[in-house]
Amino acid sequence: MDSRNRLGDIEITDPQAMRALAHPVRLAILDRLLRHGPATATQLAPEVGATPSVTSWHLRHLAGFGLVRDAEAGADRRQRRWEAAARGFRFEAPEDEDGRSAAQVLTREMFVRYGDLPDRWLAEVEPGLEPSWRRAGGLANTRVVVSAEELAAIQDGIERVLAPYVTRDPAERPAGSRGVRLMRYALPEQDEGRTDGRP
Repeated sequence: MDSRNRLGDIEITDPQAMRALAHPVRLAILDRLLRHGPATATQLAPEVGATPSVTSWHLRHLAGFGLVRDAEAGADRRQRRWEAAARGFRFEAPEDEDGRSAAQVLTREMFVRYGDLPDRWLAEVEPGLEPSWRRAGGLANTRVVVSAEELAAIQDGIERVLAPYVTRDPAERPAGSRGVRLMRYALPEQDEGRTDGRP
């Protein structure tokens, strides 16, 4: 696994690692560790819908692919604490059939896991937000007509803007900061054979 991108994400290239993460409990474990920091299998279990022993097994499986690792010991040094190995993760569909299949399985599982997040946010979080946060949040649905190279440049530009906020030291965050989930979908549409440049 590599984490040399500007956001500090682990870049998953191994199809086996993609398939390992494409499990609801493992994806839930990694999501919880990314959002809330280190935890034990016992602490994670009720949040990921598994027993502590099953959660521990999934943690070891994720660790085998470098997605989680041992964290510093907590107050009870007898309990093993785990943390995410990076700030986030990303993956691309490799060119070979096995890699494409594995990437599709992980993509599908992520859509299942996060598909209702906007609806839950609207019902559970948005009503309690201050007006300034309510105005800053929300969504947009923008369609562009670009080449694959231009889409890559757009994604790179977005990451360039995000990187200073993602990687800054927690002590440098201004007062009143809170977690914000930025969900980006870049979904190329089916080529309908148009060459006239019209949308």
